[in-house]
Amino acid sequence: MLRALLTRMFPVVVAGLALAGFVPTGAHAAEKAEVSDGWKPNEDDSWLFDLRSGQYRLGDGIRGYQTPTGVCVDLADMVLALDLPIRVDRKLRRATGWVFDERRSLTIDRDAGEVRLGSRSHGIGATAIRDTAAGWCVDVKQLSVWFELPLVSDLSNAVLRIDSQEKLPFQLAAERRARGAGLRPQANFDLASLPQATRPYRNWATPSVDVVASAGFVNDKRGGSYVQARYEVFAAGEVLGQSFDARLSSDNEGVPDSLRMRLYRTDPQGNLLGPLKATHYAAGDVGLLSTGIVAGSAPGRGAVLTNRPVERPDAFDRTDFRGDLPAGWDAELYRNGQLLAFTSPNGDGRYEFLDVPLQYGSNRFEIVLYGPQGQIRREIKQLQVGLDSIPPQQTYYWAGFAQENADLISFGDRRQTFRRGWRGTLGLERGLDTRTSIAGYAHSLMIENVRRNYGEVALRRSIGPTLLEVSGAYADDGGGALRASWLAAFGETYVRADAMRGFGGFVSDRFINNINGLYQVSIDQSVKLGRTVLPLHLDLRQVDRTSGVQSLEASARASASFRALTFTGQLDWTRSKVPIGPDPPDNLSATLLANARIGRVRLRGEARFALSGAAADSRATVIAEWAGAGQFGGGDAEWRAELGYDKGLDRARAGLGYTRRFDKVQLTGFGEVASDGSVAASLSLAFSFGPKPQGGGWRVSSEKLASRGQVMAEVWMDDNGDGIRQPGEAALPDVPITAGHAFVDAATDKGGRATVDGLEPFRAVMIGIDAGSLPDPYVQPALPGVVVTPRPGVATKVMLPMTAAGEIEGTIIRDGGNAIEGLTLELVDAEGRVRATTLTEFDGYFLFESVAYGRYTVRIAKNSAQLLRLDGAFAISASPGKAAPRIRLGTLALKPLRRDVAAAAAPTGEGHGARGPPGQDAIGAEPMP
Repeated sequence: MLRALLTRMFPVVVAGLALAGFVPTGAHAAEKAEVSDGWKPNEDDSWLFDLRSGQYRLGDGIRGYQTPTGVCVDLADMVLALDLPIRVDRKLRRATGWVFDERRSLTIDRDAGEVRLGSRSHGIGATAIRDTAAGWCVDVKQLSVWFELPLVSDLSNAVLRIDSQEKLPFQLAAERRARGAGLRPQANFDLASLPQATRPYRNWATPSVDVVASAGFVNDKRGGSYVQARYEVFAAGEVLGQSFDARLSSDNEGVPDSLRMRLYRTDPQGNLLGPLKATHYAAGDVGLLSTGIVAGSAPGRGAVLTNRPVERPDAFDRTDFRGDLPAGWDAELYRNGQLLAFTSPNGDGRYEFLDVPLQYGSNRFEIVLYGPQGQIRREIKQLQVGLDSIPPQQTYYWAGFAQENADLISFGDRRQTFRRGWRGTLGLERGLDTRTSIAGYAHSLMIENVRRNYGEVALRRSIGPTLLEVSGAYADDGGGALRASWLAAFGETYVRADAMRGFGGFVSDRFINNINGLYQVSIDQSVKLGRTVLPLHLDLRQVDRTSGVQSLEASARASASFRALTFTGQLDWTRSKVPIGPDPPDNLSATLLANARIGRVRLRGEARFALSGAAADSRATVIAEWAGAGQFGGGDAEWRAELGYDKGLDRARAGLGYTRRFDKVQLTGFGEVASDGSVAASLSLAFSFGPKPQGGGWRVSSEKLASRGQVMAEVWMDDNGDGIRQPGEAALPDVPITAGHAFVDAATDKGGRATVDGLEPFRAVMIGIDAGSLPDPYVQPALPGVVVTPRPGVATKVMLPMTAAGEIEGTIIRDGGNAIEGLTLELVDAEGRVRATTLTEFDGYFLFESVAYGRYTVRIAKNSAQLLRLDGAFAISASPGKAAPRIRLGTLALKPLRRDVAAAAAPTGEGHGARGPPGQDAIGAEPMP
């Protein structure tokens, strides 16, 4: 009887699931598929479980049944409770999505009798899934295997328990929500509708500075013994109303080597330079635009100006990624979850991923930067290729010039034989219609110590699920080139074809080293091999040279992601034909990139092996990192171990490092030995310093103050509710601060101030108060939060008023007198933002707790009104304050939804303009005596 009563208490939840598409309605709800044991769902076997993980309760209850083969639970309830992006299509008898990680894709195909999770497959037994009126009821043991989630059903306590030795992603998320649940109430806000805090640009803002310094000793059996010292200093601030950054680096002897500086402004809204409507301009050390035939992406000292969207790639079929990468850091590149490349800093202190191919459709790139002190920085870029990449009836411009590969100030002499000189590009792109665009460019480049000028045009057209671009270029020396590129997506198959041909001795960034022809075809396809599904990439490329040498290159890449492992394996083959003499031998090499987590250890590795031929070399590197423990620092310390082998040097090496993070600095010691007797040791120091956001003076921190954003929040008791701090209004200490949905270890001091560091520059974030951690529920934030777009190296001030809080309560019934259970009500503030939601109880009672003083409106949630067929025009005002902190709205009778009312605008006439309790205005309800 208890189980039956609990089940009846959730009719609204069931109706909500039906509306969302998780629970079938109508004829489908009546379908009951019998399985081999003949069991059918019945009320006596029904259960309502609590889903628990440790101390956390997940979701609002899991419906299930006790069957002859065990316990089954409703799949839709599990999806909602675990917040999984899985969609169940009952008509197609399929469920698709992913589990905890986009790389762990899930497919449940009942017709095929198979479940696929990532690269693993499982069969569907005869009693694994049972059809009920609510949807699919999945056996708990089977669900544990499919989700790789340890589930245990406890019938004595009506609990479905998750038993896991390691913390799973949703458990970590629950802990983060418990520590810093964000703003109260739990609501999704449009950032544009929230109060904004901006920091005006200044003629001078003292910069913050990041410093990394290291000293080491090397005894190399081949290169001799020597002592080296390096440092890198990065500063960011404001000058003359512009943002600026500067990077000073030294050589191995501690002598200044280069100084890279930049003045710039970036505005994704395109409000820079008045009528030019620029999105970005910069002077100093900049990067230049790349095009299909003539120009490649190149850094140098110069200037750029554009109104192109900030995230728009240079070319429609490929893109470049370049950024600063200090010594000791590594960078990885992922596309749609696949690990594509791994690199270390080049001689200029940069990482470069050049000519990265794009697929038709959505391309999600993630660049992960790993620091020597255990730092991890992530940069995510979304690039769309298709109709969305062709702006109709818009014109984009780009202009820039630079001295290629030259820093603004170079202390050393880094002469190059060719291709160092001043270059410039001017380009225009116009969308002719939703499918067609045209672009034109003028270039002046220094190539092989010869100044060359070019004109380049390109026409782009979308044809069905494909995108075609044809382009041509002409040089002032009489040479020319043509190019055709095609991207296509046919289901899960992605095709890319590219052909370029030069004529008349045409030379450019794309046609160098005597190249006059490039032809390439690549295919991306997910292939099923037995029970394993592998994303495959195949590439075939032919290169023709004016000397008559012809090269044929082929590569095959397979990527796979398991629960704690991501790897990419690649085979590269090259065959060359020469016009005179015997052809050189074929080259075949294999490359493996891997990233894994085993317990507390994070592993990263790269290996390259020459399988045949002499052009390729063999080498391998494995890096393991794990947190320290016990007396060595616990979570404030990290160990790093490296193993490597280089066949060319015939040398194996092993290294061990230890990093300790303090509040002010980070220290790292590293030692390495090699198989030939070589040894090396180093000590690194990293810290940042900058002006204090509040008051005067300086501060030192282990956080990266220059390369990241900062916020100084001030919290006080707003007695008069005007949002402005008056002299007599007291500061509030020990108030926890939040930044978006992330937990930050920041709380106000005695003066009511707190500093939040480490924010992503130029990315809007909501700064607020962790209301769930406040000791007094009757003192609450007056605002849901304030939106800040941080800038590197400088702090933005945010004012967060607090106010006294009250309660709003009432009872909702139908016009006929029956209580309405499970009705969703919203509390809307004076600015139209939903500040809280609640459900009416079995007797229609509702309560909004911890409501900051102010003017509010209580209304029915739109979906809830439609489900229960109630007049959605219901709204009643309530204003808790000092005089009346607890607002009692009394009993309100809601009218049913009438067809004529549903078709009309929100009514205000007779019958729908009833008055609520004294002092409250109500629409669509009548107060009961």
